[in-house]
Amino acid sequence: MKNSIIKIKTLTTAAVLSLLFASTSCVKDLEQEPLTGLTSSSIFKDFANYPNALAKVYGGFASGGQEPNGGNSDINGIDGNFSQYTRLLYTLETLPTDEAVIAWNDGTLQTIHKMTWDSSNEFVAGAYYRIFTQIATSNEFLRNVTDEKLASNNITGTNLTEARYMRAEARFLRALSYYYALDLFGNVPFVDESYLPGSIEPPKRITRSDLFNYVESELLAVSNDLKDAKTNDYGRADKAAAWALLARLYLNAPVYNGSNRNNDVITYCNKVIAAGYSLKSKYADLFLADNNQNNPETIFPVLFDGIKTQTSGGSTYMVHAAVGGSMAAESMFGINGGWGGLRTTKSYVALFTDINDKRGNFYTAGQNLEINDLGTFTDGYAFVKYKNLTSSGQFGSDAAKNFCDADIPLLRLADVYLMYAEATLRGGNGNAATALQYINSIRTRAGYTTSLSSINLDFILDERARELGWEMTRRTDLVRYGKFTTGAYLWPWKGGIKDGKAVEDYRNLYPIPAKDIVANPNLIQNPGY
Repeated sequence: MKNSIIKIKTLTTAAVLSLLFASTSCVKDLEQEPLTGLTSSSIFKDFANYPNALAKVYGGFASGGQEPNGGNSDINGIDGNFSQYTRLLYTLETLPTDEAVIAWNDGTLQTIHKMTWDSSNEFVAGAYYRIFTQIATSNEFLRNVTDEKLASNNITGTNLTEARYMRAEARFLRALSYYYALDLFGNVPFVDESYLPGSIEPPKRITRSDLFNYVESELLAVSNDLKDAKTNDYGRADKAAAWALLARLYLNAPVYNGSNRNNDVITYCNKVIAAGYSLKSKYADLFLADNNQNNPETIFPVLFDGIKTQTSGGSTYMVHAAVGGSMAAESMFGINGGWGGLRTTKSYVALFTDINDKRGNFYTAGQNLEINDLGTFTDGYAFVKYKNLTSSGQFGSDAAKNFCDADIPLLRLADVYLMYAEATLRGGNGNAATALQYINSIRTRAGYTTSLSSINLDFILDERARELGWEMTRRTDLVRYGKFTTGAYLWPWKGGIKDGKAVEDYRNLYPIPAKDIVANPNLIQNPGY
């Protein structure tokens, strides 16, 4: 697994969308040297360059344009250490919920958990521009692999077949980023491969409802065009990835466009389940340095390597930031030291009511359950999720006790089981007994010895938190249940006070960054900001 660095400075979506094509590599079986000094047209004349070109698209989810050891970001206005894709997703999806607080006071970081952010927040802007940088990278690949371009470049035979698979992968990756734009920001700029770099006209605005339709149509299309489930290389998208993301899209349809798509959730969950995935036998092994090995559960991950993918985001962030206080960094986590940042709240701890639940892996020695001071690492229990150790207890890489090897799963089977159960409970045409069976299988893996005889929607929300903690789904789940902003569920420091309080409902969406509102007259700020 290799990653090179994209060096583009970014201020607005118009600037993002004019980024020049440069190649990098990131994914297994795409291990070629980066191409430099070449134009897009020359790169795509030779099929030997296609894997490396596609790897740039994948690479944006891992390296995100950040230089090794922190360094400069390719996005202006945010420190490079904070600017990687999954780290920004964690900041916006997990940090404002009951699942996490952070000790650091960098810039406006503390406003995220306190839910007091505004349109000038650099972490909100960082996520927005990271998403659109990734969309621009996907578009650049796609405009060079149309059927017309492939024909003019004399791409034929098995190479043509593979090029079309790669095109479908790039469309999936673009749809994935547009899904995050839909979920986090709602009404955003929109461009596809027809929008050319250097265009004078700024991108048009797309409404949330229309963006839902677009993401749906793209995923439906690529679900036919991608390689069959479980036949692509690990870390690359296949049909099951499209099906799983469709299920997530449909589950949240009431929020996105006011529709009920529970039957569709069931349909696409069934497709994933029938493809032959199974739960990994040991829950903790899903988040270790060798989680790319013997993993029948993960459907689509972002790949990291402690030597070749050196970033302060990704699993490096997930491990280091969660270690502090009296925690033994090397022996427990396989790293050379903790950063003393992330912990969890007593509300999240309270969801684990059975000591046999292996997912509730909290470090409590020297830690206070109460969070009197967000800036004190020992206030709040530490949560042990990712480690830079293998399943046999070895260091992930001999030379990599700083940067971590664990891949981050974005889509996995346990989530599909949970979506099936929720959609069934919400009136979808799933089978209640089957839904219960899926939930009991998840809980048996977690350490429960007694099966449940019934489940309800509130249980599913709590079970999603237990199973998917710190996997960047919690904010979306709480919004869907009407509990993110309201007083129906409070946690420490929600709304900026120790015991928590309700906040304005407009915070169910993040603002469009103020700079982009100024730069693009087609945009309209989300209500409340």
